[in-house]
Amino acid sequence: MQLLYPEIKPHARHEITVQAPHVLYADESGQHAEGLPVVFIHGGPGAGCDSLSRRFFDPSVYRIITFDQRGSGRSTPHASLENNTTQHLIEDLEVLREHLGIEKWVLFGGSWGSTLALAYAQAHPDRVMGMILRGIFLCRDQDIQWFYQKGASHIFPDYWEDYVSMIPEAERGDMVAAYYRRLTGDDEICRMHAAKAWSLWEGRCATLRPSPQVVDRFSDARRAYAIARIECHYFVNHAFLAPDQLLDNMHRIAHIPGIIVHGRYDMVCPLDNAYSLHHKWPGSELQIIRDAGHAASETGIADALVRASETLSRQLLGLPPRVE
Repeated sequence: MQLLYPEIKPHARHEITVQAPHVLYADESGQHAEGLPVVFIHGGPGAGCDSLSRRFFDPSVYRIITFDQRGSGRSTPHASLENNTTQHLIEDLEVLREHLGIEKWVLFGGSWGSTLALAYAQAHPDRVMGMILRGIFLCRDQDIQWFYQKGASHIFPDYWEDYVSMIPEAERGDMVAAYYRRLTGDDEICRMHAAKAWSLWEGRCATLRPSPQVVDRFSDARRAYAIARIECHYFVNHAFLAPDQLLDNMHRIAHIPGIIVHGRYDMVCPLDNAYSLHHKWPGSELQIIRDAGHAASETGIADALVRASETLSRQLLGLPPRVE
């Protein structure tokens, strides 16, 4: 079993002004300019990065870039929905790449991070060397409906009861819209309660086996507020994507090497997301992790991601595969 790399501290931090009112936080660790550049694209949207985000990469090989998307983590203003769309985030990745003087980089993204990685790569295929994607989320209406309306509710009826409890029965026909009204309303206490309920539902369902650590992470009030508001904002707007946009545009990036890692029992983003993507991306390698759900911290998924980062780096650097 491959372990995560040890925790490391950034050697450089950046605050990058993009379209008002947003200022993005980014940092670099591992190798300096001579390293293989990889950008960690976090999930949510709204989750932000943390120390775990750097630990999937060999710091002696990679130039590791982590950043918080608009409204997330240490970017400001916190939980802001203004000028916050998928197209804005694609543009921010280009601003970040140019700010760091990188010509081409590796994209590493999970869940919503896989969505944004695919959308960015399809917009800028000449800037991408390779991709490692986890917990594929195609952001189709059916995918949003599965988790927030009807689907996962049959697997976790006890957790679902808590999720729907604050929404009157008359509004439960469109749970995303009902939550959006509360998360963007004038009542601050209502916004905070709605944020915790929304985020807790996701955290409880994210792992195959119950994980207090994951639940605690999603329950943190500040993080939950950003996750809930920004996710709901994106999902009520169909993720600012055309229907089937990501699958329909896979021909643009079919030449880019990629490794897909997906938990067999992922109840947040079911496996058909990854399977559909793999069929549209013949050059990709699909790894189905048999004892895992959705979270990157689950042992099987973390192991696969670390191995994938090594495999891809050796491929891109022209080195022979590692002998087990």
